[in-house]
Amino acid sequence: MSNLQLSYTREELLATDDVDQPLVMNGVRCHGGFLADGTYVSPRTKNRLPALQNWQQHHAETFGEPVLHAPLETWPANYPNVAQAKLLLRHGIREPMIVQLTRIGTVEGFGAMIRFLAPDDVQKFFVEDVRGTATEHLGKGLVEAHARDESGFRDEAGHDRMWYVCRDIAFENPVTEDQSSEMMSRLGIAFGSTPDPSAARDRFAGRRQFSDIDMGLEMLISTMLRVLFVEIKAFHVFSWAEEVLSDTDLVAGEGAAAEIVRHIAADETPHVEYLRTSLSEMRARTFIGESGRKYAGTDVIDPMWDASLRESLDVLEQQNVAFVVDEIERAIEGRPNRTDLLEEFHALGDIHPDTQGKVHVSVASGDAVGY
Repeated sequence: MSNLQLSYTREELLATDDVDQPLVMNGVRCHGGFLADGTYVSPRTKNRLPALQNWQQHHAETFGEPVLHAPLETWPANYPNVAQAKLLLRHGIREPMIVQLTRIGTVEGFGAMIRFLAPDDVQKFFVEDVRGTATEHLGKGLVEAHARDESGFRDEAGHDRMWYVCRDIAFENPVTEDQSSEMMSRLGIAFGSTPDPSAARDRFAGRRQFSDIDMGLEMLISTMLRVLFVEIKAFHVFSWAEEVLSDTDLVAGEGAAAEIVRHIAADETPHVEYLRTSLSEMRARTFIGESGRKYAGTDVIDPMWDASLRESLDVLEQQNVAFVVDEIERAIEGRPNRTDLLEEFHALGDIHPDTQGKVHVSVASGDAVGY
């Protein structure tokens, strides 16, 4: 067995490398910064990245298997695609892109709710020892680091505001507070609202899969899976946004907005790694139910993985496409070339309307991936 450091303090997992220059974009102090050679350094990764590598190696050496994995290709590419987004921008139709960037930032900010779910003592839920694992450290800095990355900390902007900065640079501060409120209303979100753990817990109570597993633990695992799949799929979004926002003929900022997207993408890697590492560790162990009954980790994690993956590939994809189409149709309403624009837009993509003009996603297989 390798001689690896497997235990870390909260302070160590939240520590950031010393940077030569902070990341400041459009007057906003963002998290992260640059070394003397210009290399971008993500926040809170000084010890988090080596810790994740150590826990993954320890898991492989202990159980003889790699951590769970769902490849990016499991999900379809971003909708709309690059060509479709650029078509709209060439015709001066900026609103769908502005709304999309606002939506991404809003979703990122709500990702911080995961900090309310991490238990202080996870050992009580498992038969086997969890010391020296990512799972042990969920409530000891790992989840808090994730939350700070998403919603910021103190005077440093997180991914929520960084996406808004992308939008404001690329489209020259296009959104007023009233417009933001209207956009959030179409998303079903009250402008300025914050995560509500109690309401989320009440909603989750109606869709539990395991009545004997601690509800808080099941909700944590469910959230981890949903966030993991969102984070992996997001790399399609990063590629799409970077390519569109790099086109200086269509957006402002001389590529600065695309630069922010690259930094955000780098920041997301440790999120994917800690989530899949901890889920793998849980899967390899034995759960203790509230009745005292024991459950093989595969009997808990595998069905939850499958259900979350099906939701990601089906329901969430359908919702995203429907939202995008609605925003495009709203933006071009009343234009004399509306019909031709829509026809050209759909011709550039792989998703086409049916005979009634409704757009549907071709749902991928929901079979389990990675184990």
